[in-house]
Amino acid sequence: MRITYRSQHNRDYWEDRWNNVNVDKKMENKDVYPLKYAEMTLNDGKGNILEAGCGAGRIVRYYKDQGWEIKGIDFIASVIDKLKTEDPELDVELGDITNLRFDDGAFKYLFAFGLYHNLENGLEKALNESARVLETNGKLCASFRADNIQTKLVDYLANKKSEKQGQSEPQKQFHKLNLTQTEVLKQISAAGFKVEKIMPVENMPVLYKFEFFRAQRHKVFDENLGRREGYQLSVLGNLLQKTLIALFSGQFCNLFVVIARKI
Repeated sequence: MRITYRSQHNRDYWEDRWNNVNVDKKMENKDVYPLKYAEMTLNDGKGNILEAGCGAGRIVRYYKDQGWEIKGIDFIASVIDKLKTEDPELDVELGDITNLRFDDGAFKYLFAFGLYHNLENGLEKALNESARVLETNGKLCASFRADNIQTKLVDYLANKKSEKQGQSEPQKQFHKLNLTQTEVLKQISAAGFKVEKIMPVENMPVLYKFEFFRAQRHKVFDENLGRREGYQLSVLGNLLQKTLIALFSGQFCNLFVVIARKI
């Protein structure tokens, strides 16, 4: 697994990020990550859900409004406090994916979007805990940061931006794990899951980093809009992105999304 380093540690990054964005409205676009893949996982319309790493709440709010029994956890206290203030009926709490308080087999579904690759240590333990709290044949839907050309380019651009802004601290703090598709499959299988699907997915396309390629409504970056609608590209941006994905799907995605069943 390749590790991305930055000048700020992962936990501090998320503290700052969630402190500086508003609580999400429920997600609207079922054709983009992550809602598209959550919907693919819920195949019978019944059962309770744990969303581990619920963040600012776009998924947990969507399924709560749809009438599902869903609990959200996150390791950043401030974002949990924000969610509870915004909607006291949300079932959210502070939690640690490597040490869950829930009983064995407590959930039928577990969503973990953008969670596991944030663990500097304990990926194996987190996946084992995820399996433990799922019932037999329960479903996991999770994303992992891909180790490929796109994420290497994103890391390069982030480092160049830091240099341009005159940040002198060395890029030595843990930021993300990057996994190949083979590494993802190995980790998931070792935790007691049977992988049903693994898909290359673009959450925020690398072209979105450039204002020229963004859709008109997204020209001025608004994270809450992007999280609600998906990070939308212009006609030209979409054409280029679809071409890259069609020709080099494993290299120009930024995530691998897995749907797996506990065995």
